[in-house]
Amino acid sequence: MRPEPAYQLLRERLRGEIAAGRYRDGARLPTESELVAQQGVSRQTVRRAFQDLVAEGVVVRVPGRGSYATERGRRYLRQLGSIEDLMSLSDDTTMEVLDGLRRRVDVEASSRLRSDGDVVYSVVFRRLHDGIAFGHTTVHLPPDVATRVLSCPDLATGAASTHTVIGLLEPHLDAPIAEAAQSITVGAAGEPVAAAVGCPTGHPMLRVDRLYADEHGRPVELSVSHFLPEQYTYRVTLRRSG
Repeated sequence: MRPEPAYQLLRERLRGEIAAGRYRDGARLPTESELVAQQGVSRQTVRRAFQDLVAEGVVVRVPGRGSYATERGRRYLRQLGSIEDLMSLSDDTTMEVLDGLRRRVDVEASSRLRSDGDVVYSVVFRRLHDGIAFGHTTVHLPPDVATRVLSCPDLATGAASTHTVIGLLEPHLDAPIAEAAQSITVGAAGEPVAAAVGCPTGHPMLRVDRLYADEHGRPVELSVSHFLPEQYTYRVTLRRSG
């Protein structure tokens, strides 16, 4: 019988240590160099073992910081394939409003919403899964759209609910949501984001900007979200057309 490849042995050893709770509470896994020295294996062996664990969702690699166990039962996975998926985000998460819907001057947000003037209405919240904060979002609305939900109690400071802003908003729109254009980049956590999700200022974050438009192509909501990569996995399913 052929012996198991070295990377499989290392992968199983690391998986066992993670399952036993050795790397709980934010403890970093050993680096590639540390494992090469500790285990007497090649760097390629270590890299392949990590690749397998990352692919399985057992380990997450944070650029500039290292590799961490994901505690899979507590990590939030969102798989998206439609507008309906976006609007049902609230099914298993909580929206906790940090700064209720109010009038602001924001030239950039107003421009992206194609609004007249520099005024938008914004609400700031964090999202939690099983009591763990994994994301911070600012939603901007055009003034004439915002007036339709200004009195909504779920968008007031301190409110906690199982809703999305777009889900609360759509019943009040003249036309249904037809499109969500989004961009995904990497950003650093500023002070408000860091305080909301409990990470250090400057911590690498997954940034998702999403612009919703109705069936007439009119922008009705702009959301800017920052997600903790240790607690959040974003997956999109792509299908061949035709």
